[in-house]
This record gives sequence, C-alpha cells and structure tokens, in this order.
Amino acid sequence: MSQQHIEGALSNIKVLDLSRILAGPWASQMLADLGADVIKIERPGSGDDTRQWGPPYMQGESAYYMCANRGKRSVCVDMGTAQGQAQIQELSSSSDIVIENFKVGQLAKYHLDYTTLSEPNPGLIYCSITGFGQTGPYKDRPGYDFLMQAMGGVMSVTGPEDGEPQKVGVAICDIMTGLYASIAILAALTERSNSGLGQHIDLSLLDVTAATMANQASNYLIGKQVPKALGNSHPNVAPYEAFSTLDSHCIIAVGNDVQFQNMCAVLGIPELAGDALYRTNAQRVANKKALAEQIQRQMLLKPRDEWLREFEAAGVPAAPINSLDQVFNDPQILAREMRINIPHPLNPDLELAGNPIKLSRTPVRYTTHPPMLGEHTEQVLATLAASKRN
Repeated sequence: MSQQHIEGALSNIKVLDLSRILAGPWASQMLADLGADVIKIERPGSGDDTRQWGPPYMQGESAYYMCANRGKRSVCVDMGTAQGQAQIQELSSSSDIVIENFKVGQLAKYHLDYTTLSEPNPGLIYCSITGFGQTGPYKDRPGYDFLMQAMGGVMSVTGPEDGEPQKVGVAICDIMTGLYASIAILAALTERSNSGLGQHIDLSLLDVTAATMANQASNYLIGKQVPKALGNSHPNVAPYEAFSTLDSHCIIAVGNDVQFQNMCAVLGIPELAGDALYRTNAQRVANKKALAEQIQRQMLLKPRDEWLREFEAAGVPAAPINSLDQVFNDPQILAREMRINIPHPLNPDLELAGNPIKLSRTPVRYTTHPPMLGEHTEQVLATLAASKRN
C-alpha cells in the first residue's frame, strides 16, 4: 500500500505549535511525521527565528528551518493583539496538544497559558519547554543549547584530553529535549485515554542535559570522580577510540573479551590478549594508554579499508569516520530511507534527513514540505471562521 493511503499513528491528534527554533519544533515535527495535524503559529513578517539562520538558503528558505518543520501548516498570527489571542484560543479549544517555548510566565500576559487554555478544554496537553524549567532560581533566565552544553556538563567531557572544552557539533541538548517532549506528550495522551484529562508538561533543557549525561553522570554520582574530557577514548571501555591508519582514520569499539581477542589476532599481535595487563576490560581501562600505543603501531601498517574488511570478517566493531557527504550516500543510510525527497514549491527535489522510526502498520508519513511563512494562514483561519458560523 502506498504511503499516502496509510493513516499515521497519530492521525486523530491535533497539535498547536507555538514554539520556535529547535527543541519545540523538533517535538512537533516528530508528531507530524507520526500523522498528527500540526499548526505552526508564527510571527507575521519574520516567523520562526531559524528562518533567518543561514546561509545556506534555498531561495530564501534557510536550511536550518527546513530540518525541523516538515509536515506542518504555517499560520501567521500576531499574539500581541486581542484578535490574535482570540484566534489562538479558538485553535487551542479544538487541539489535543499545545507546545510552547516562551519564557516562564510570558504567555500568561497574552492569555495563552495552560490555566487559561485548559479551562474550556480540560483534555488539553500543554507542553512548556524552557531553558531551566518553571521553577527554581534560574527559571527566568533565557536558555540556548550552547549554554546548556556548558552548564549541563557536556562540554566538560567533550574534546581532547587536557584541551579546551568543546561543544558537540549539533544542538544536542535541544534535540534531546525535543525527543523527551515527544515521549512526555505521548505518555500524557495515553493517560488521558483513562482519565479524560490533560496536563501541563514542564521540560527544562538543563534537566534534560543532566539526565542525558548517562554513564558519565553515574560515574560521578556513584564513583565520586569528576569525569574529564578524554578525546575519542571511553571512560569505561577499552579499546574504544580512533586510530590513524596508513591512509586515514577509523574507530575501534571493543565491547568484550572475545572481541578483544579477535582484534589482537587481526592486528597480528595475538599474544596481547593473554597479557595480564589486558585480559579483562577493567585491566584494559586501567592501562588504556599503553594499550592504545600498541594498537596504533599496528594500525599504521595498512590502509583503513583493508583493516575495516578484516575487522568485519572477525566480528570486531570498527567503522570509518564519515563526513556528511559520505553519510548520506552510504548504502545502509539509503536502504533505510534516511535520505528523503519532499517536493517544495521552490524546489521539487528538496532533500531532507528522514525519521529513524520504523513502524510496521502505521509508518512515518512525510505529508508536506516545511511550510513557507504564513502559507496556510488563509486556509486555517477560513476554516476557523466557518466553524464559528456553524
């Protein structure tokens, strides 16, 4: 059955998206991919901040904006006016979900806060995304991904050992917050099916960043040792890092003793697997610098691709370090439909990164292109006016 004839998993859900930039739009795009009807409210004239975040641009449409806004309808409404507030209130009354990322308390000034919007619509799920949450001493501060990578610990464990702190090359805190928002919204939807009631979701970028420090957080909380940047090596596993080859670089990620034994055999140093310094992972971690030096000497003897073929044949996890042109031309990425085409009025060959969720009965649907500013204003407001007349 062709994709356009399959109902999405969330095809009965309506979302009013008051958010902009990345975390909120990432969450609403996820819901749109899963079939929800998402109306994106934008400022007249300028719209979402990311529409100006470039270059590169596609005939005036920024590549940044394109990454997080497919499947939505763009409606320009001035929420600073009584008319605009009334229009958003009317749209929210028939919505299942509202997503917003304004400063704490700001939407209350426009009568668009959870208390106001949920009164006529008690089943409303209202997701607020802020830098620091609705409570706590920092709640009134603005929040951006870069700040969160700094304050949440990401930069303290990223970059070369003894080098300057580094941020991750994408806005990982925003993206993870968008994913947590999607999970929270779906949980609230499930609970609503029992209670009939919605609820307010309070998501903080800083909270999400601290939570997603994962093993590094546990290394500190349990081990009482403050993790530091280790370059490409791992604090808990060895060998698990990048190595130079005769012509390039690749990574080796050994996760158990059998893989280590196989790696040593491929490298031509099988005796290393029996060395008392390296028999177990704990011993390899304790002596990982000396271990890495021995591996590195061998890796310089052959080209990268030759090593990768030998490692794959031996069941040793290893991989090239791909640039994005290599990523999006990789046969596995193409086979998994992670490079998609969504025709756009300005470019019939618009390509975007796909959604990694694969559902067997209700697959992800790419219904429409990232909308141009206000593209659906007339359509949506006309429908709103017609519903009022009826």
